Amino acid sequence: MSGDGDLMALYSQRILALAAGIPRAERLESPDVTVRRRAPLCGSTVTVDLVLDGDTIRDYGQDVKACALGQAAASVLGAVVIGRNRAEIARAHDQLLAMLKEGGPVPDAPFDGFEVLLPARDYKNRHASIMLALGATREALDTAAKQAAG
Repeated sequence: MSGDGDLMALYSQRILALAAGIPRAERLESPDVTVRRRAPLCGSTVTVDLVLDGDTIRDYGQDVKACALGQAAASVLGAVVIGRNRAEIARAHDQLLAMLKEGGPVPDAPFDGFEVLLPARDYKNRHASIMLALGATREALDTAAKQAAG
């Protein structure tokens, strides 16, 4: 990071507020599927639990051990994840990754809250942490689909 101003912009009040108030930050008692992911570079981890109705998320729990950016991403996801299906999560994942790595647009609604992470585009070492919650959720849905297919 090039200076204190950059650091302050990256960890804006909005990001810190999201990080402090992560929705659905409790593990589920009887999930249909659980996935834990770790970002090797920084050591951040996220565990997600899903209760599903087909490929639609009916309940969601998460345990987030990440930097403020990873926590903010988990917060954005936790606020909108209920009722989303596998295709919507996959699209949001791909759009967030493109936003960070390729300068793509903010993900479509209801995932447009990821806009708060636009300042992190230039901080490639933070991208893995930002992608953890969405990546774990996508992996959990893929795992459940494979299990259902037998």
